[in-house]
Amino acid sequence: MELLSTIGSSGVVSMTVSLFCVAISWWALQNLKLELVIRYPKSPQGRLLHLLLAIVLGHFVAGFLLEYMGWSGQIRNMF
Repeated sequence: MELLSTIGSSGVVSMTVSLFCVAISWWALQNLKLELVIRYPKSPQGRLLHLLLAIVLGHFVAGFLLEYMGWSGQIRNMF
């Protein structure tokens, strides 16, 4: 039963970190001048591209943070 609780809490932490990183990526990409790359950045396709960029960037940042948390948790096994 304790294993299921640990797996569940790990999933909740992963989801929270991922959503937080996507939101931060969305906020950071607001400063990007998409009109230099996209013809109509305010169009639905331009907004979808902005969202997809935020998801991809947030996914990579969240993956790094979750791996870093896992590595820092393994340090206690050294001593």
